[in-house]
Amino acid sequence: MPIPITHVTPSGRDVMYDHRAQQAGLSVTVHHEDGGTTEWLLVLTPGQVELYRIQLEQLIEQRQKAQEGMP
Repeated sequence: MPIPITHVTPSGRDVMYDHRAQQAGLSVTVHHEDGGTTEWLLVLTPGQVELYRIQLEQLIEQRQKAQEGMP
């Protein structure tokens, strides 16, 4: 029986882009309930990369505002 996953984190390695497949790859670490980890590759389409870019920019802006004491 598979061990349940608790969360996934970026592995901190360089991202890859395959121009023929038009996909990006991001190395991630999958964390399991028993404390074990597994390395995987998260494959993203160009649209997903763009969406996550926008969302990450929003998170960075929210963090900056919080650090400055703004709501």
